[in-house]
Amino acid sequence: MLHSIKLIGVGPADSLELDLQPRVNLIVGDNGLGKTFLLDVAWWILGRSWPSSYQALPRRGAREAKIEYVVDIKTAKKKHYSNGFDRPSQQWKRSGGRPPSPGLVLYARADGGFSIWDPARNYWRDSPSLGVSDPTRPDAYHFTQREVWDGLRQGDRVLCNGLIADWVNWQAAQSPAFTQLMASLGVLSEPGETLTAGVPVRISLDDARDIPTLRFRYGDVPIVHASAGVKRIVALAYLLVWAFDEHQKACELLGRTAEQSVIFLIDEIEAHLHPRWQRVVLPALLDVVDKLTPSGANVQILAASHAPLLLASLEPRFDPEQDRIIHFDVKHDKVIIDTSEFAQQGDATNWLVSEFFGLKQARSREAEEAIEAAEAWMRSDRHVLPAHLSTSEQIDAELRRTVPGHDPFWPRWILTRGAEPKRPARKGSSSAKKKGTKQSKKPGGARGRSR
Repeated sequence: MLHSIKLIGVGPADSLELDLQPRVNLIVGDNGLGKTFLLDVAWWILGRSWPSSYQALPRRGAREAKIEYVVDIKTAKKKHYSNGFDRPSQQWKRSGGRPPSPGLVLYARADGGFSIWDPARNYWRDSPSLGVSDPTRPDAYHFTQREVWDGLRQGDRVLCNGLIADWVNWQAAQSPAFTQLMASLGVLSEPGETLTAGVPVRISLDDARDIPTLRFRYGDVPIVHASAGVKRIVALAYLLVWAFDEHQKACELLGRTAEQSVIFLIDEIEAHLHPRWQRVVLPALLDVVDKLTPSGANVQILAASHAPLLLASLEPRFDPEQDRIIHFDVKHDKVIIDTSEFAQQGDATNWLVSEFFGLKQARSREAEEAIEAAEAWMRSDRHVLPAHLSTSEQIDAELRRTVPGHDPFWPRWILTRGAEPKRPARKGSSSAKKKGTKQSKKPGGARGRSR
């Protein structure tokens, strides 16, 4: 497992250090603060390559740049590594000696691509003791979104057949891999909508392949026509099954024992998923990996998310000895990692207004501004009111426009405003009388719903 990461002179701050827990590490924070960057660095540490053609670079003006980390080596002992940036070669220098072998590492990127590092196939391509050097062996398997579906090749070599071909072949042979794929999809599915396989079909005159289908209540759908959220779930399940299956086959060829340690990096884990699916995906991933290993694997997850419902879904299983929320925040114009401890919030709305997401209210910006003005008015804190909401009449009109009548804020506002001294109406002014009468009424939405 990966125990800690320390960044000096690289990334969103001059220095950042974080400790990781052995099971779930959920990374939250505003856009642009470094969540994806942290996952990319974690992949480089574990997989020894950058997930894209762009590597991390030192901060401008930084005297030195280092990536330090503590990771388990093959003997299951912690070891500290420190890697500096070599400016003449514009490369990160690796520590000498045999590199660590953290186990099987998978990275689900936000763009729909995947990276996989397999210690049986990618570890230490050069073997000096055997006089073997194979620079053509990939340092990792990097899939674009299309390659996940259509296959990964390196020159004339087929590294992966792809989801479409493997699914059809596995299904026709009723292989153990197909059984594992269906079991994984079942765990990852939203309750009541279990993803199962239909009969493969041909869908194009220009494509000779049969395409797998998914069986829904309304009929079978070719997976290439499925929604983006379903495709995300299917790709996650397939890459997990493929990675474990290929790792076990490689270990059989090499005469070695399969790994029991898995590190899973996931960026925007909730991408494209309906809230019902967001509520199950993180706990389900732990269960899927456990099902794919004969004796159960040690699973460490680093996942970035913007979804409050995802944090709510973690509450029943959260263990401070195994799990952690990593909160990127800004204090005094500097990016920091907030050390706030996990506390149950109850529902997604409460998570939205917690320190982890920082919204004052889980409403539209206009409704939030109107309610903030109303609360300032009720506190007699009139000097902070914006110019367009400086009177109770203006505030009341904006509340009626932006806040529904059944909102729990209305009783407070009506009660407090009802105690406001009435301005004396001018004699003979029918409009003033109507205005005074109108103030005593409840908003239409509230009055209608009370019936």
